Amino acid sequence: MSNEIRLKPGDTIGILGGGQLGRMLSLAAASLGLKTHVFCPDPSSPAFDVSFTHTVAPYEDISALDTFAASCGVVTYEFENVPGPTAAHLASRVPVRPGVKALEVSQDRLSEKEFLRSAGVAIADFATVDSNDDLEAALNRLGGAGVLKTRRFGYDGKGQVIIRTADDAKGAFDKIGRAPAVLEKLIPFEREVSVIVARDVDGTCQAYDIAENHHENHILKTSTVPAQVSPSTASTARDMAERIASSLDYVGVMGVEMFLSGSGTEETLLVNEIAPRVHNSGHWTEDACLTSQFEQHIRAVAGWQLGSGSRHSDVVMENLIGDECDRWPAVLADPSARLHLYGKAEARPGRKMGHVNRIKPKSI
Repeated sequence: MSNEIRLKPGDTIGILGGGQLGRMLSLAAASLGLKTHVFCPDPSSPAFDVSFTHTVAPYEDISALDTFAASCGVVTYEFENVPGPTAAHLASRVPVRPGVKALEVSQDRLSEKEFLRSAGVAIADFATVDSNDDLEAALNRLGGAGVLKTRRFGYDGKGQVIIRTADDAKGAFDKIGRAPAVLEKLIPFEREVSVIVARDVDGTCQAYDIAENHHENHILKTSTVPAQVSPSTASTARDMAERIASSLDYVGVMGVEMFLSGSGTEETLLVNEIAPRVHNSGHWTEDACLTSQFEQHIRAVAGWQLGSGSRHSDVVMENLIGDECDRWPAVLADPSARLHLYGKAEARPGRKMGHVNRIKPKSI
């Protein structure tokens, strides 16, 4: 569909997925006078609480998809595992931003790595693994160590095994269900960082400041901005993110996760993976920037001009996981803190229930 289609206040953006990202996108759209129609099979989706309307139906329900498409000026998505046929069907009826290509690339780790390499950004060496023999050959080529990851449907540490020794390799392919996989070379990195980048329908890119990320149990725990990196590394990270978005002819906000090795003038960056959507490591933008990642995404998919992503404060974003959301009274008592709860009914271990942004005056 043509990139010339631009919405006006009062129009409706369709959102595939009803989780916390869809919820925050809906809130951002409402502040701009736009409506959202959330499509999700889960009747308890937290995004339903704040959207203009919603549909509860399977992503494969063609009749429901057609009704949904007819109600929307454009469609976007809040998670990258939208079924490919669903996105393609909708794209034949209404502009889907980001497009189907971004989903195809990001849903398969092999396709993603091949795309990143073709885009000219640095990544860790890798090998395709479809059998135990493939795994053995890959380990021999990559120095005997690596991270074995399923090609599809892995997130928050799921679907992956770290291999450091020959003993680790035994049964590793079985642990991921013998699914098609890739083995990534094990990289000794100093820290994990990410860049949130936006691109509009005219091809203008704007990247936010680089964030330094800390994970616990394979789940993002904190994002800190500014990151402890050199100015040249920060500039390189933004350039890499913008190159990726442009190479995909992307429209919307994308998260680009990277590994940083070395220090000072010896710092180097490798892209780990991309997420074609607003991203957990960009939640800090809600309270530390003039335009949040959520508003930026809504602007982009609506065909509007991007806002300023300038940062006015230093910030630490902390995910509230499981029953940590019960700390909400203490968070409210902290004058530096901004609380964001997702309205989920049940606090389960490992489940993201909310986040808090703690801000202070900008230092650099």
